This record gives sequence, structure tokens and C-alpha cells, in this order.
Amino acid sequence: MQYSAIIDAARDYITDQYSQHPKPQLVYHNLTHTQQVVQAAAQIAAHYRLQDEELLAVYVASWFHDIGYLSTDSAHHEEAGAQQAIEFLKQHQVSENVQTLTQGAILATKMPQSPKNLVEQIVCDADLSHLGSKNFPDRNKLLRQEVELTRQMEIPATKWIGNNIAFLAAHHYWTDYAQTLFKQQKEENLEKLAKKLEKKTSEEVASMAAANTTAAERPEVAPHAKHKKEKVSKPDRGIETMFRITSTNHIRLSSMADTKAHIMISVNSIIISVILSVLVGRLEDYPNLVIPSIIFLTTAVLTVIFSVLATRPNVTGGIFTKADIEKKDTNLLFFGNFYKMHLEEYEWGMKQMMNDADFLYSSLTKDVYHLGVVLGKKYKLLRISYNIFMFGLIASVLAFLIAAIFFPVKV
Repeated sequence: MQYSAIIDAARDYITDQYSQHPKPQLVYHNLTHTQQVVQAAAQIAAHYRLQDEELLAVYVASWFHDIGYLSTDSAHHEEAGAQQAIEFLKQHQVSENVQTLTQGAILATKMPQSPKNLVEQIVCDADLSHLGSKNFPDRNKLLRQEVELTRQMEIPATKWIGNNIAFLAAHHYWTDYAQTLFKQQKEENLEKLAKKLEKKTSEEVASMAAANTTAAERPEVAPHAKHKKEKVSKPDRGIETMFRITSTNHIRLSSMADTKAHIMISVNSIIISVILSVLVGRLEDYPNLVIPSIIFLTTAVLTVIFSVLATRPNVTGGIFTKADIEKKDTNLLFFGNFYKMHLEEYEWGMKQMMNDADFLYSSLTKDVYHLGVVLGKKYKLLRISYNIFMFGLIASVLAFLIAAIFFPVKV
């Protein structure tokens, strides 16, 4: 079977579909995006040297993965695209195995992505390859424009950027090769988004503060209320944006700390396994390696201990009282303060907080503060773990060198 002819036919079919059924509002999910996904999929697939049927499935899935936007809404476009791909493959008498692989790859791109094999992983990574490309800002603008057109609503810049930061921070590429290609640029794009959000937020807060200052300097006096002072409203939107950004940044930093701790635990667990299974059994033959091995093993164990301490959860009592609510002495935004309470009691407490602006902002402040405290503890323990690993590794290498050079085993 001439697979290359089928791939060309898929390209021609999709190109004709976008030409015959244009949707002006699809400024992002259009033929250009599809072509970019196919190009990225081809680049990743070439690295893994797939079988012919797997490679065909990657190409067809990449061409068809977003064609459903032309016939249905965004929530169900994967299913529609998979169905069209199956019909196309049946017309070209392609095997059921390719049909199954193609269908699975298209459905795997549905958010949150859920690839189960290499073909699905390649298509998923190709679909979001723009996250790790230098043209991400341009593609992101088009996506925002498309969402605004299809939903017929304007999305505030800070909200859009904040959602993008959360998405990029949570996203990861499934294949090792995609990580090599796109991960570094994606992290740079994430940093640029964070700086842009900080700038936009500062501008909003400054603008609101200036507006309120002007209103305070020249208050409008209502008729029959000449001596009544005009109430100056707080920049609520700016304050809420500030809390949202701060919490998002703390959570992102916490996730980064957990990832770093996981790396240290994994690496040193392997080191411990190798030392105990291989090296310890040969110490009778190489007694000069006893001390270096002990240093190396101690380093690995201590590193794992502090990495585990950095990620070990700390759960509080989970109970609050009516008096705590009345005194505004609890934070209902943290699960550790309410997870043992009944739903009715929690709802009552939340209503009390929502009806009291001071209580609400106080809770938000406490939540941000305690997130920062936990984050500080995490990074302190993580720094100790990294220091132990770094200096212990240096000491171990020096000890092995000294043992090998100055105390060689006599044969």
C-alpha cells in the first residue's frame, strides 16, 4: 500500500475542506495551524523511526485533529474530526489498526490530553508545539481573538495572560524529543508572560488609583447633600488581580519545588540501589572503597530525607467554630481549616465571609501569607538537600580518587 499517496490525499482533502467551508472566526484553528502541527509531528516522528502504519496514523491524525471545528463546536471537535478521519481511511481501504491508532491520537488531543501510546504522544506534543516556539506570542494573540469572536465577549488582558500562565505551568510534553525541542523555549515564553502580567497589573492598579485620586480631589456633590462626602471606591479589580497573580506565582513556585525534589529523590534512590546491590557486595575485594562508599551512601540518604521533608504535606485540624468566624480568626480559603466540617457549616461560614469585605480580604491576605511561609520552608529544605548532594558528591569523588591512587588494592 502506498502510504505516501494516502498522506497526500489527506492533505488535499483537509485543504479542500477549509477552502470549501470557510469560517472567518477561526483565525487560529485554521489550515495554517494544521500545517504547523503536521510539520511538528513529522519532525518528532522522524526521531522515533516509527513503523509505516504508525507513521501513517500520525500524519492522518495531525491533518484531521481540528477539522471538526468546521462542523461542530470546540467542545466536540475531536470526536467529529476522528469520525471524519475514520471515514477517510475506510474509503482508502486502510487497515483497522491504522484506523484505531488515528482515532485514538485525535481523541487524545482533547483537553486535558491523555495519550496512551507513542503515536498519541507525538500528535499531542505536535498540537501544542507552539507553546515552545518563538512565534508563540503571535499564535496566542490569534487564539485570544478566536475565543473572543466565537464567544462574542471581550476577555481582559490580565485574565487571558493569567490563564495562559496557569496552562503553560501545568503543561508538559509527553515525548523526550519534544521536551528537547520545545521545553526551553516554552519556559522562556512562560517567563515573558509572567513579566507581561506583572506590567499589565501594575498599569491597571495605577490607572485605577489615579482615577480614584481624581475623584477624591474633585468630588461631585449631589443635590440637597452639599455637605455629604463622596465615598471613594477601592480599586477592587486591581486588588483581586493582585491576589490572583500572587497566589498563582506561589503555586507555580511550589510546583517547581516539588519537581526539583522529585528529581533529587529519583536520582538518589537509583544511587542507593546501585551502591547496595553492586558496590557493597564487592567491598571485601576492595576494602579501600569502604569509606568512599559510606560517604556516597550517606550523601544520597540525607539528600532523599531532606527532599522528602520538602514535599511532605502538613495537614492541620480541619475544624473551625462559630466564634472563629465571628472573630474573623480563621481562613476558610485553606482546606486544612474546614475539611472535617459539615457542608452546611462551611457554607454558612463562607456566606459570612462573602458578606464582609474586610473578612474576605483578610482571608485572602492570610492565604497568600501562609502559602509564602510554606513555600519558604520548602525552598529552605530543598536548598539543604541540593547543598548536601553537591558537597557530598564532591567529597565522594575525592574519596574514591584518594582511595584508588594512594590506597590501591594489592593483587
